[in-house]
Amino acid sequence: MDKEQQPQTSPHVLIFPLPAQGHVNSMLKLAELLALAGLKITFLNSDFVHEQLLRHTDVLSRFSKYAGFDFRTIPDGLPDEHPRAGHGFMKIFEFLESTTKPIFKEMMVNIKPRVDCIIADGVLGIAVDVAEELGIPVIQFRTISACCIWAYFAVSDMIQAGELPIKGKEDMDRLITSVPGMETFLRCRDLPSFCRASDTMDSTLQRISQDTRKNFEGHGLLLNTFEDLEGDILSHMRTKAPKIYTVGPLHLHLRTRLSDSSRTLLDQSSNSFHEVDRSCLPWLDKQPKGSVIYVSFGSLAVLSSEEVIEFWFGLVNSGKRFLWVLRPDNMVEKGDSIPVELIEGTKQRGCIVSWAPQEEVLGHGAIGGFLSHSGWNSTLESVVEGVPMICWPYFADQQINSRFVSQVWGLGLDMKDLCDRQIVEKMVNGLMVEKRQEFVKSATKVAKLAKECVNVGGSSYCNLDRLVEDIRSMKLNINLSK
Repeated sequence: MDKEQQPQTSPHVLIFPLPAQGHVNSMLKLAELLALAGLKITFLNSDFVHEQLLRHTDVLSRFSKYAGFDFRTIPDGLPDEHPRAGHGFMKIFEFLESTTKPIFKEMMVNIKPRVDCIIADGVLGIAVDVAEELGIPVIQFRTISACCIWAYFAVSDMIQAGELPIKGKEDMDRLITSVPGMETFLRCRDLPSFCRASDTMDSTLQRISQDTRKNFEGHGLLLNTFEDLEGDILSHMRTKAPKIYTVGPLHLHLRTRLSDSSRTLLDQSSNSFHEVDRSCLPWLDKQPKGSVIYVSFGSLAVLSSEEVIEFWFGLVNSGKRFLWVLRPDNMVEKGDSIPVELIEGTKQRGCIVSWAPQEEVLGHGAIGGFLSHSGWNSTLESVVEGVPMICWPYFADQQINSRFVSQVWGLGLDMKDLCDRQIVEKMVNGLMVEKRQEFVKSATKVAKLAKECVNVGGSSYCNLDRLVEDIRSMKLNINLSK
């Protein structure tokens, strides 16, 4: 049977991501992997997200080849003009609860054919609540690292141990000892950003802690990671949730399982909410091997104009070539006119675009390093291509990812909580010149492990097959119980 055709008896899986770029991107890749395995997939986006995908991608034609693949939409409750970026993005959870949840429940009651399994974003408590109420098996998918999930899980333990709240800036380098597996290197400043709340009853901190505890219940926990990267932390997690499916890096896993022709098309496609500017690729073609530092702070980070200028000076003063993704909404406010030395320095050695085809960029031979916000998708994409990183985390899971990149995996430098031109210049030269050989050696080793895990017989390859079989068993059990 052609993998892209699925029989009438195939399980019907609904996939529901948080309406944010990183979440939708990785869950679309998971959806395509499950469609390749012959499952019927309904992918539920917010109206706003779906409109962005239609505007900037070929998502409908790309998924039309899979029999039974369907896109549905639902309102997220936010007004159209809401920026959906920066720390203000967290407001979306209130609207999802009040507006989206009742609509989702009605959809699940009436959808045909019946949904046999929901793969819900692990931060979407509304999806888990509705699934439980209607008796639909639910597997939760966390789009962040295992190390961050484990830290979220331990929030209540940190509070009980008196290690939270953080008492002030002078407290930031204090070691946290109540997260198993991280006792020797985790500092206050490395905790997920929500842990910086001065009140341990802070609503966001409590909600994330409670949602994460719920991730360890139910039918399983699905992670975009791999055993050779986060095995030590995963062993701790499995003492609380035995059924964990590690199936990442998803973008590499998908690329590996697709046919050669489909893989070529995938390289030209994206799941971006932004217009991709491919003009940076011909520019990269003209640069020497390993000479360019790629700079991107993802889809949600919002920088002040002062921070942008400091980064810019640091990049220009480093004397290195750079490709910088600077979104139009990247700055809170518009600063003064740009100093002439920055304009001239960029003309000589730089390229600035509003959005780049990141997987292709990181895979380009001219790239020698990645100055990143340490979002999990970006981190994995850099890991896969063997590109060392400078980490400047913005919020949420990014703080802890950056600590693991630098301290545990030896893949780069961590400059969290710092932003001035001298530091940026020093970090760029440290990554690209002074410590380049040791970082490239570590990054090459981990990239090899990533590729092995998604090939036949690898841990992620086998775990995806196990996930598919478990979902098929869910449908069988539902039919037998009727």
